[in-house]
Amino acid sequence: MSLEALFNPKSIAVIGASSKPGKIGYAIMKNLIEYGYEGKIYPVNIKGGEMEISGRKFKVYKSILEVPDEVDMAVIVVPAKFVPQVLEECGQKGVKVVPIISSGFGELGEEGKKVERQLVETARKYGMRILGPNIFGVVYTPAKLNATFGPTDVLPGPLALISQSGALGIALMGWTILEKIGLSAVVSVGNKADIDDADLLEFFKDDDNTKAILIYMEGVKDGRRFMEVAKEVSKKKPIIVIKAGRSERGAKAAASHTGSLAGSDTIYTAAFKQSGVLRALTIGEAFDWARALSNLPEPQGDNVVIITNGGGIGVMATDAAEEEGLHLYDDLEQLKIFANHMPPFGSYKNPVDLTGMADGKSYEGAIRDALAHPEMHAIAILYCQTAVLDPRELAEIIIREYNESGRKKPLVVAIVGGIEAKEAIDMLNENGIPAYPEPERAIKALSALYKWSKWKKKHENQ
Repeated sequence: MSLEALFNPKSIAVIGASSKPGKIGYAIMKNLIEYGYEGKIYPVNIKGGEMEISGRKFKVYKSILEVPDEVDMAVIVVPAKFVPQVLEECGQKGVKVVPIISSGFGELGEEGKKVERQLVETARKYGMRILGPNIFGVVYTPAKLNATFGPTDVLPGPLALISQSGALGIALMGWTILEKIGLSAVVSVGNKADIDDADLLEFFKDDDNTKAILIYMEGVKDGRRFMEVAKEVSKKKPIIVIKAGRSERGAKAAASHTGSLAGSDTIYTAAFKQSGVLRALTIGEAFDWARALSNLPEPQGDNVVIITNGGGIGVMATDAAEEEGLHLYDDLEQLKIFANHMPPFGSYKNPVDLTGMADGKSYEGAIRDALAHPEMHAIAILYCQTAVLDPRELAEIIIREYNESGRKKPLVVAIVGGIEAKEAIDMLNENGIPAYPEPERAIKALSALYKWSKWKKKHENQ
């Protein structure tokens, strides 16, 4: 069954809606309204009556069966013991998909797992899908849908985020806002009683609003299916996974957290490699890669050029490139074009050192030449903040030149400095140009793009 109703529902019921701030049923109503959802919203609460939230008045229905219209999605926020009954009513009503926020199921052990299985049986009987239980909800920015109790101001963009952990998922939503990372979707999967990572990958594979997928995972229920689907999706779009539970104790903690079978870590590593999944070890690394993979075109060749104003960061970037197996372009005859943009004591050997005297004009000329040169396939622009050039001015130059070039090549940026450097990095990221505060992070993100692109080219026709 398609997951269309999960991401583009025409109408939503919130069962357990509340007008009391601090309650989850209130937060979900508030987020739906304030994020701009344009479909119909029906609050359901056993008490009935009326409620006002964010300046909008609603009639409250005592049961979903009382709602006069069709309901595509029902978000359940009632205590665990009432969920089976409420789900049965959703089935009778013809609801298509049900995110169950409530916890107190499979994560508690065998008894809870049994109830979970019964919920899935009910859903199957009516042709419904369940997301969760034990989740914080779902966001889909193209539909202005924020049915979560997380932050309201999620930035729209091309990255889909799937999280098995609720608290971490909410924290990551907040983090993406701070770091100017745009999201197409956020999906909390919790116990994965029904809808799992593989189902979501299948949806995002054909979703035009999603360019890359990032998953925080503690375990999978059906490993073989996940790997088969991941392999198909990786041929079209990159998948990054943060797989927790690498250590023995971590695996045990994952089992008690979402009732997950974590399994042997070496098996996961091998399986990810086979299916083209990029495995990140930290949150920072995962998002660094995701920035590049969701915004940049694939490289059309192996030649990387580093342009810098500081010998030190140039060397650090070169070390990182070597460790990552990236090929630095070394045709000196061709690299000579950069001599036009530097003083006589600069170096046009790659890394191209424009020297600390580099101003806006030097960078502009060097960037333009690199973007136009047919044998320079990927570019890393590095900048150490000096009094000669305001980092924000450099950011404007990069944005303009990259846009005018048609964004045909991957380009990453690292700017090292103070508050102005941070502002410049934010400007670049808001414009879909991956920018970082350290040269190594920029190079490793570029390397992740190369790794996926090479895997894809190798497996495309298999």
